[in-house]
Amino acid sequence: MTMQRTFSILKPDATERNLTGKINAVFESNGLRIVAQKRIRMSRLQAGAFYGVHKERPFYQELVEYMVSGPVVVQVLEGENAVQKHRDIMGATNPANAAPGTIRKEFAESIERNSVHGSDSLENAETEIRFFFSGTEIVG
Repeated sequence: MTMQRTFSILKPDATERNLTGKINAVFESNGLRIVAQKRIRMSRLQAGAFYGVHKERPFYQELVEYMVSGPVVVQVLEGENAVQKHRDIMGATNPANAAPGTIRKEFAESIERNSVHGSDSLENAETEIRFFFSGTEIVG
């Protein structure tokens, strides 16, 4: 097994329903440690740049608007095979297809308001972590 770091966002629907602690408890009970965390309100510019990979997709503008609609919690999680473990714990993007016990099955309201974002690869995790955190903000 390999110790890794991955990036996670608790989205506006999760923070507005005060689910931060419950969701993080699921991550921690599954072997992931929170090594950096901050609650922020993304600007349109920041959200647009972060989700720029989706710029040509029809949902891009709605995604940006949603991500700036309220506070989010950005965080770095660390653990054995953290990228895949985090994705497994989150569950399918569409909560209707997510396995029981996953974050999205238990907490998401819809495919758009699905409570969490997670990096899809180690390379993207490194890029996404650097987007929001300096090295000194990560305390392992």
